[in-house]
Amino acid sequence: MTDVDFGYRKVAPEEKTRLVRGVFESVAENYDLMNDLMSFGTHRVLKRVTLELSGVRAGDRVLDLAGGTGDLAALFAPVVGDTGCVVLTDINGEMMRVGRDRLLDRGLTQVSFCQADGERLPFADGTFDCITIGFGLRNFTDKIAALAEFNRVLRPGAPLLVLEFSKPQNPIIDAGYKAFQSLWPGMGRLLAGDADSYQYLVESIDMHPSQEALKLMMEDAGFEPVEYHNFFSGVAAIHRGVKP
Repeated sequence: MTDVDFGYRKVAPEEKTRLVRGVFESVAENYDLMNDLMSFGTHRVLKRVTLELSGVRAGDRVLDLAGGTGDLAALFAPVVGDTGCVVLTDINGEMMRVGRDRLLDRGLTQVSFCQADGERLPFADGTFDCITIGFGLRNFTDKIAALAEFNRVLRPGAPLLVLEFSKPQNPIIDAGYKAFQSLWPGMGRLLAGDADSYQYLVESIDMHPSQEALKLMMEDAGFEPVEYHNFFSGVAAIHRGVKP
């Protein structure tokens, strides 16, 4: 496989995997605080919208990919109830440790944890009734391979929901958003003692595919229909695709 993007740098695929793991090991303890500051808390609203778009019901099996500290898993767990389950996966063990502690403290025993590479999932075909991934797809080394793998482990008729930073459609909002993003490395240095990881965050958002490009990638992976919903003029978007 040819070199891939790690922010604005080109690196070998295995190097990106290692570097991304290091980024999130560094920020795990302060991840939720920084998310709240950088989004003014709106990421929590978008995660609730993701839940609403999923159509998940009691007894369903949900896979939360790159689930990190467990925000989405915590929303889905009460919905699937005691007869369902939520499996939170992440390639980063430190992020999952933080998430596991928080969810267990809240008594959300429907959530189980699996440290796994989202491009090579250790689950049988057709295992899940829904897959979610919140602000994680841009960190994958091979997004095309990952989307095909997501399709494989979904049952027919089940949805994939991708919540991710995207491309603002309004030039004024885009300019203002970029100006705000320029503050993130400094905020990271002040509050998390890590500017480099938040510089990578800015660059990874900029390099992520546009709404239309990601829609085409999901269709190529076998999802249909695929639709997306822009929020804040496209600062973030939720893509929803269904496995036929």
